[in-house]
Amino acid sequence: MNLNLSIHGHFYQPPREDPISDYIPDEIGAEPYHNWNERIMAECYEPNARVGNFGKISFNIGPTLFNWMQQTFPDVTELIVTQERANFERDGYGNGMAQAYNHTILPLATRLDKITQVRWGLGDFIYRFGHQPEGIWLPETAADTETLCVLSDLGLKFTILAPWQVSGEEGSRSPYSLELPEGRPNFTVFTYDRDLSTQVSFLPEKTVNGDAFLYDLIASNGGWEGFLRIIASDGELYGHHQPFRNYFLEYLLNGGAEKHGITWSWPGKWLHEHPGETRAGILQECSSWSCLHGCERWARECDCTSGANWKEPMRAALNEIAEWVDTAYLDLATPLFEDPWELRHRYVDVLTGQKTTHDLCLELSRRNLSPELQGQMNQLLKAQYERQRMFTSCGWFFDDFHRIEPQNNIAYAANAVWMTQRATGLDLSPVIMELLKDVRSNRTGLRADTIFSQTLMRARAETGA
Repeated sequence: MNLNLSIHGHFYQPPREDPISDYIPDEIGAEPYHNWNERIMAECYEPNARVGNFGKISFNIGPTLFNWMQQTFPDVTELIVTQERANFERDGYGNGMAQAYNHTILPLATRLDKITQVRWGLGDFIYRFGHQPEGIWLPETAADTETLCVLSDLGLKFTILAPWQVSGEEGSRSPYSLELPEGRPNFTVFTYDRDLSTQVSFLPEKTVNGDAFLYDLIASNGGWEGFLRIIASDGELYGHHQPFRNYFLEYLLNGGAEKHGITWSWPGKWLHEHPGETRAGILQECSSWSCLHGCERWARECDCTSGANWKEPMRAALNEIAEWVDTAYLDLATPLFEDPWELRHRYVDVLTGQKTTHDLCLELSRRNLSPELQGQMNQLLKAQYERQRMFTSCGWFFDDFHRIEPQNNIAYAANAVWMTQRATGLDLSPVIMELLKDVRSNRTGLRADTIFSQTLMRARAETGA
């Protein structure tokens, strides 16, 4: 039997850094480690890297997580990069995929924000792995036509979606070729196997015995001959969400699957070796793998998180804050730069440490900037970074506002407002406080305007203002 298999690991953690100090505090439940990042590193990232699993699966690592990994565990980061890089040097295409930088739900973002998130994600990947990626993982696999157009325009070739996001001919198998508007080349979408991915992700008993899993896999392979079956799951599953499942993965990848006649591949490799594709289209303009209602989970209350009536006013407030921050940025930057948005897209070079803000502004500015203007632009670009990360998807994922993820999003917004105020002198915090007063926890009564004002006071104190 011809069974071609790929496992994709989506490695990502919500940002845990304190929004002001950028330091992860000690976290309850992470013992004996200081925080959950360190614990997940010990249970998942490091053991999988030590045995070479990152060289054999398809994977993406969130840039914000990877930045923490490189600063804190550079030896593990080097192992991951070396394993992926070896595939690229041997075949001309690697098994790693990029990711939108701040794990933003792209269909809910403006087109300019889509471009920035993808440009930053690509820039981060190229900086770390040393080559251009061909594929990208969309946060929560959230997709719409405009997002796919942005991916295509930036030279990407494929992504992975849930099977219910794509409409193909009855009985057809991925990869699918999606026609894009305005004469763009068709874009490739792989869909993961729903049943296998569900078993691996949510049924722990299915991954206790590697051989039993493989026997069941072969028995269910009818109709898959000559196609690629993809198992997609959170990468943290392998050792953290399910203890010891890194050994299950290691067994499958190192001879266990081969002795059952299974051939390993990954989407980029498959695309190069099997160029034929089935035509298909997007089934729903805003869809994802973790909300049954499209992208509602990150915009308003839906049955996925019933009772979360704080989500809609929070989304509306942050959208207004973004417009204000952008207006202040454009007012100062437009006379100085031919394309202020290109400056923002290129800011990833500063985030990765390849350039200073001064060097980037010098490269793209129409004229020499005075020290005062340099200082203002530095603040406004930092505000643009905070304004991007205030849309981190984790802030809307759960049902209650009284969690670190939504509170951090509000804190990032406060940082963006404060940095913009420092650069321009404009203070809209009273107006913003009014926008945020309806964002509150139904369980404890904690309000977003409280988090905003507390963060603003801390930020002012840190800068001596």
